[in-house]
Amino acid sequence: MRLSLLTIGLPLTLAIPFSFLAAKPVYWLLAGDSTTAPAGGWGDAYLSTTVALGSSGHNYGHSGATTKSFRAGGDWANVIEDIATNKAKYDVYVTIQFGHNDQKNTSGVTVAQYKNNLAAFASEVKTAGGVPILLTPLTRRSFSGGKVIQNLAEQRTATIAVAEANFIKYADLNIASEDYVNSIGSAAADKYNLATGDRTHLNEWGSVVFSRIVSDIILAKYSELEYAVKKNETLSALIKAGKAA
Repeated sequence: MRLSLLTIGLPLTLAIPFSFLAAKPVYWLLAGDSTTAPAGGWGDAYLSTTVALGSSGHNYGHSGATTKSFRAGGDWANVIEDIATNKAKYDVYVTIQFGHNDQKNTSGVTVAQYKNNLAAFASEVKTAGGVPILLTPLTRRSFSGGKVIQNLAEQRTATIAVAEANFIKYADLNIASEDYVNSIGSAAADKYNLATGDRTHLNEWGSVVFSRIVSDIILAKYSELEYAVKKNETLSALIKAGKAA
């Protein structure tokens, strides 16, 4: 005879230990170029303002990095090592955001190679025991005719194509950040510049704002991560409404 928890007299609330129900905290590893890196990118603010208590992470964003140099210079090996170090205690998620430097004529990276490199990164994260999330590249904030100049469209399309072809999680940071910048306008967007005329990198407050965009678009697609996110309803509402924060 098949016995249920009720027929043998065990309360449902006591039958399964809480430790089996509770999710592990998340360890975030951030891989990318200067738009992710400390002192100019969204990465450090992501870890300090959007990650819930108990979760943690490390920002491996590297100024000037391409998908080729990030591996050649040893940064990618550090990411993979960090997955091995932390996967027993945490669910390890790795955000991967490149494109700004790969697109340059001097990068030595074709679009086809860019796609292959992203696919290899994601595959290696899975093999190491982590979960990859590809991010399309953060928009630049230069305007023409009242609209942001969309000069990363090829890298955006390539990133999404890799994600969809290989069943990899992804979030479209490029369009989300572009839509926000278009909504607030050039003058307001310039308040996020790291330096006068630098419409690629972010100052301290800009890092907070755009890291919130990253967090919000990931959570919108992957609600299972809600427990690992520290929310800021006020900032998220301003961003969603297209108002300068």
